[in-house]
Amino acid sequence: MTSLSETVARFPKLDAALMESRLTRPGTGARVIIDTDTANEIDDQYALAWSLLSPERMNLEGVTAVPFSFQHHQEGLIKSVHILENGGPQNEVEEKFMGGLGGWPRRIFDAGLRAEDVKFVTPEEGVELSYQEILTIFNKCGVSADGKVFRGAPDYLTDFDTPIESDSTRFIIEQARKRDDGPVYVLAMGALTNIASALLVAPDIIDNIVVVWTASFPSYAPFCNAPSLNLVQDRLASQLLFECGVPHVYLPGYHVGAQLKISYPEMDQFVKPKGAIGGYLWHLYTNNPLHEMFAITGQETKSWVIWDIINVAWLFEEDYVSTHMTTSPALNDELYWETDPNRHLMLEAYDLNRDAIFEDLYRTLDRAPV
Repeated sequence: MTSLSETVARFPKLDAALMESRLTRPGTGARVIIDTDTANEIDDQYALAWSLLSPERMNLEGVTAVPFSFQHHQEGLIKSVHILENGGPQNEVEEKFMGGLGGWPRRIFDAGLRAEDVKFVTPEEGVELSYQEILTIFNKCGVSADGKVFRGAPDYLTDFDTPIESDSTRFIIEQARKRDDGPVYVLAMGALTNIASALLVAPDIIDNIVVVWTASFPSYAPFCNAPSLNLVQDRLASQLLFECGVPHVYLPGYHVGAQLKISYPEMDQFVKPKGAIGGYLWHLYTNNPLHEMFAITGQETKSWVIWDIINVAWLFEEDYVSTHMTTSPALNDELYWETDPNRHLMLEAYDLNRDAIFEDLYRTLDRAPV
């Protein structure tokens, strides 16, 4: 079985000037692929709608569906709820174990629910749900999806020798090899399986592709990255992204993207009235699938993070997302960052202008067809 270091050795090394050029935010009309787990929750739908209703600001080549699943939490959730049923944690080990799931086990327990009854889709089910949800967003925005939407991998990488070929992987490679048209920017809003598979099949494409990914903690944070769904679902794909030398714009979710919260009153006033897509986004907000899964109640008083619009915001306006040039960290097997100033360059976000981003989104929704 080929190791990560052996795999990375197959990739060409970009010179510093080309890397810096690729990491510069492009102007209007950049070629874009959106790689998205759209049915996972509700944020990808906002990002996709904003993009579809902004044809003058990007050249959207296509949208690729990403697998998703919370199955990696199933065993821990069941065990944690059983601990609560037996009187709560009896020692530091049990307390630490439960802490990894935040307040989820307690909400399940307090609601009188059984952890065994929580539905977890498989990655294969997840990618199909995402594919169908992408089609729904195209329809609600009044945009034709013909030739624009592609099914992705039905599972995650199990090693670096076996990329998962799919319509999405082939499409990413095809677009990245159109060198006369300039680089393609892949706005990655989920697990990296499709992108990693494309890179493993065709390492030569790294000179004409830029991965713009949102996930986890900043590279300087000392925390374990396991809480990040985008990162933890496909650990091998996540490790490959930071190692292979592909130009990468990293948009941390925690503390950066997490600022992109929207409230019930804002949804009611600024989103709900905006045509078919506005009504659908309102429906998603008030029928969030993660509310049921995580046993969250009282939605009217809760805000929700619309994480993935950060990718589109970075592309659209320079002052929406603040970034700095740094070096790519390594992601170790325990999912902690290991930094080294001698590694290849990476552009990383450290802040954003939450109000300006949402105001732009609201203005764009004014274009939505009824």
